[in-house]
Amino acid sequence: MTNIALSAMLGATPPLGYESLYFDKSSRELRGGVSKYIGWRTPDKIPSSYMDELDYQEPLAFEFLVYVAPERVWRTDMQRFRERFRAAPQTRDYFAFLKGTDGLLHIRGPERLAVALESLDKILREIQTSCGWETEIVLFSDHGMNLRENQRIHLKTHLRSRGFALGSSFSETSRDTVAIPAFGLCGYAAIYCGDGEALADVANSLVELEGVDFSIYRDGTRAIAVTGANGVGRVERKQTNGETSYRYLTSDGDPLQLQPILETLKQTGKLDEEGFASDQDWLETTANHIYPDPLANLYTSLHTQRVRHTADVLVSLRDGYYYGWSPFARLTRLAATHGNALRPSSNAFLMSTHRTLPPFVRADDAQPLLRG
Repeated sequence: MTNIALSAMLGATPPLGYESLYFDKSSRELRGGVSKYIGWRTPDKIPSSYMDELDYQEPLAFEFLVYVAPERVWRTDMQRFRERFRAAPQTRDYFAFLKGTDGLLHIRGPERLAVALESLDKILREIQTSCGWETEIVLFSDHGMNLRENQRIHLKTHLRSRGFALGSSFSETSRDTVAIPAFGLCGYAAIYCGDGEALADVANSLVELEGVDFSIYRDGTRAIAVTGANGVGRVERKQTNGETSYRYLTSDGDPLQLQPILETLKQTGKLDEEGFASDQDWLETTANHIYPDPLANLYTSLHTQRVRHTADVLVSLRDGYYYGWSPFARLTRLAATHGNALRPSSNAFLMSTHRTLPPFVRADDAQPLLRG
């Protein structure tokens, strides 16, 4: 998830998949995995060109070890950052990526994170004192977190019980086979289908599974379908004279809980005769929604290249549930996670010591704000 967010924020190339273990739609098989964290950071282990922007990032092995020994890793990570910054030229911007705090919050929770943030605050104050108060520090995160004890969702077992086969690759006869990469312990799942006609069946089969909030899949070239316990809906996009608009339709219930906002848009004259509202109007009215900016966020997750191998079905889990690699789950207790479409996971932070920033900004629009 980090690679997706940072590639968007820094205008970089999209990663191959949602995580290190991904499904390659060209070869129709799972690729990557733990091997990506072994050895040096060679070109084949660089997920996106955003890494070219970084002056500092943790050693490759830390990216995995942070979830096994978070205390030692975050302390070492911050000390390395401090030393590397002091040795760098002071006449240009300096970009650092500190990942130790992510693993610390996942495994140890907010109390231990507070200790790490106090340490980071001291380092940043030291930097500003040393470089001068005219030095701007911009601090931002790539995602949020839900701070709940999480339990694993029984996704594969459920799909098998509904007649689907689970595989790591597809052949010409894999019509009822699905592949679901399982790596990090996150609040989403990416499903790839051996048969392109099975998307709706897969999504519908997940409605009754405990822990699933909703699933989405492409429904034509300009729409996505949304299916969940709270109903069935559809998000459509149109472009007129270069302006983007969205329409939210429901056929049963209200899976994205947008009916009150839809009524407000109607009463304020923001809907056109077809029921579309501008992208900007949707953003302004849903920025603080339970699902922030849901129409653009969900639509672009399937109809734009967030990753090079886009899932057929994306599943957003409820807070308190995760999907991921079973051996990893047995190694650790998960105190917090992220990855679903809900506000705690979707909202990140962006702050500056010198500028007043907009109240909300999409990741795709953040790049100009990251430099003074």
